[in-house]
Amino acid sequence: MQPRRINADKPHLWKADIAASVDQFNEWFMRFAPAAFRSTRIKTTEHVKAALIATRDLRSLDSATLRANPGALPTLRMCTAPPLAVDRLIGLASANKSLIGSMEEGRLAARMKAELLEENLAKICRVLTKLLDRDIFPWLDGRKDPTDHERDRASTIVADRLCSAVANPIVRNAQEQRQLKMIGDWLDKRGYRKQAHPAGTPLTEMAAGTYTFRMNLPVGKTVKVNIPIDVVIQPKSPRKDRLPILIEAKSAGDFTNTNKRRKEEATKIHQLQATYGEGIRFVLFLCGYFGSDYLGYEAAEGIDWVWEHRIDDLTKLGL
Repeated sequence: MQPRRINADKPHLWKADIAASVDQFNEWFMRFAPAAFRSTRIKTTEHVKAALIATRDLRSLDSATLRANPGALPTLRMCTAPPLAVDRLIGLASANKSLIGSMEEGRLAARMKAELLEENLAKICRVLTKLLDRDIFPWLDGRKDPTDHERDRASTIVADRLCSAVANPIVRNAQEQRQLKMIGDWLDKRGYRKQAHPAGTPLTEMAAGTYTFRMNLPVGKTVKVNIPIDVVIQPKSPRKDRLPILIEAKSAGDFTNTNKRRKEEATKIHQLQATYGEGIRFVLFLCGYFGSDYLGYEAAEGIDWVWEHRIDDLTKLGL
């Protein structure tokens, strides 16, 4: 028997809820974003200055310098006109994808032969040198040392480019942390306790009145894979099947990305149902830009949701 739905079967409420959810996200963003981006830009500016110093203000952009400072590559990609995405640099330089991926993480490819490493680093340097944005590095054409003001100005511009490239992850991670804290606080006030469920123990043996964050659940009959679940809650009065409530915390700052990602939840619930049965309760916890197209798709896939601005709807899950 399918459980009673909370919001998925009430399309007459969706329009007002969408507007309230968008307003809530925007209010949070306006409070959070300025401080977060200022902090990130300050740290990033220092990383840019370090990269400039390591390359003698971009005048020693050679394989030896890159070998000694592989973590400078993300900064150097933002020093070009136009700034280069990772895949664009790989294509232009005909460089090894694995090497560039390693350098983006601050290290060299461990198993690459010395000759091949030298060849790839030289190709990367040729592309970067040719595309350097000389408008923000005026000392390159003047063949003189930059002033402190010129270096500070250039570092800030490059840092802004880097921050823009990572803006969405900064916001998404902060919003996810906030949502999990909100659910945890709500549960704590109702006498639940946070307690990790022992790995390898059947899900049905999760202790009553407990919850945990970021739990991996095995799915699949023949080939087992783990899928992450943001919040797993065993009600104080467990259901007959003793399966806990599964919650996926989701936020979005625009309508486009939600429609691109909506199939992810559908895949997840199908995997869960195939493993744990049709009665498994999997709901979304939504804040932000989730439009009618997204909601309709999820409802058709049998997925329900709770709006963050009406968090007390969690009680309708038997919590």
